[in-house]
Amino acid sequence: MQSRVSLRNLPEKHCFREGDVFVLFGELFGRGYANGLVNEARRAGMTVIGTTVGRRDENNVLRPLNEEELALAESNLGGRIINVPLMAGFDLDAPAGQANPTDLLAGMTLKSWQGDKLDWPQIERCREIGVKRFRDSLVRVMTALDGVIADGSNVFFAHTMAGGVPRAKVFLAVANRIYKGRGERFICSRALLDSELGKLILMNFDEVTANTFEHLIEGSAAIRARVERTGGQVRYTAYGYHGTEILIDGQYQWQTYTSYTQGYAKMRLERIAQAAWAQCVHATVYNCPEIRTNSSDIFVGVELSLFPLLAALRNEDGGAWAQAQWQACRDLLQEGISLETLLQKIDTYNASAVMAGFRNFAAWPMDNSEALADLMIGTSEEIVQMHKDRKALVTDHLSALVLEGTGPLMFRETSNPAGPVLWLNHDIVARQLNRMHG
Repeated sequence: MQSRVSLRNLPEKHCFREGDVFVLFGELFGRGYANGLVNEARRAGMTVIGTTVGRRDENNVLRPLNEEELALAESNLGGRIINVPLMAGFDLDAPAGQANPTDLLAGMTLKSWQGDKLDWPQIERCREIGVKRFRDSLVRVMTALDGVIADGSNVFFAHTMAGGVPRAKVFLAVANRIYKGRGERFICSRALLDSELGKLILMNFDEVTANTFEHLIEGSAAIRARVERTGGQVRYTAYGYHGTEILIDGQYQWQTYTSYTQGYAKMRLERIAQAAWAQCVHATVYNCPEIRTNSSDIFVGVELSLFPLLAALRNEDGGAWAQAQWQACRDLLQEGISLETLLQKIDTYNASAVMAGFRNFAAWPMDNSEALADLMIGTSEEIVQMHKDRKALVTDHLSALVLEGTGPLMFRETSNPAGPVLWLNHDIVARQLNRMHG
């Protein structure tokens, strides 16, 4: 995309009501954006239905959740889970008795990976098997859903699937150097993308993060047709990431985390929503702000974009509640270290020539550099050291606020979305939070 459509006005209401159905297309794990939407669906009185990726047994065979796992998952969700494994990706799929893609990576080492070659015809066979497995399971899920969605009800499909990293030791070693490495340990992200290891990973990211959204839209076509024919509405959402506008030098400016390897799959996700929109299907990708989650913690420095949210809370007519958030963050810092000192460090970081060079929307996602790694990772580590407890960070508090704000924004906007791809920046998130608490 060469331009951005940002949500600037607070959506006032939504069309969802008691008896409507909210479908979480992906499993709810720990802290993350999906929690915000689930909370809004519960608040609206919707019937909440979830899915599961399933689990692998000791032989890597995919299976449904057992009774204990199912009970825990349904308790976390607050609704029923259709217990059909919807594990996306193909890294552990293969024709019977043959090597899967993860097996093919087993011989790669940190010394050899850039020159190692892969058996691409075999990988394509594995991909076809993985896609068929997923689509076959999706048919079973949609059959189960069809029986619980009443004529004329509204249906909200929330796609939350993302990822696709093969469980290969070599990738973990390379990733540690790309996303965490400095000096002699630094590896440029371009080296990964140009390698056969990187090409495989990008393929799997596409299958997990993006193509599953397309499968969902296509697989639910019969339900959508029936619901709309009988007076109901069907909506689809997905979580994107394509940078965020934050306050830099007193203005909201677009910036991004570099290098976000999954960005290529996120752009594919956007294209799928645009194609659906062209067919009069209300599918919207919401590009959300950076937060800390279980999966994002590998990207050291991604959390640095959270700190300007504090300034946004004040900037968007924040009152006593906004001031209370500043104080809550002050309380997490070591004695003698002020929040203003921390924020000045962030201002200096964002004003640097290094960071300004990566605020190039048209070139996204850009490759990282050694100068970027030194500055970003170094700044991240310095700020962590300013806290009383490494397990209680300002960014944890701010991440929770972003989740709280984006849930209502997405839920309400999805009733009548402005387009197939929307950005939720710090301005609208801050405004939503101030309204909720003001």
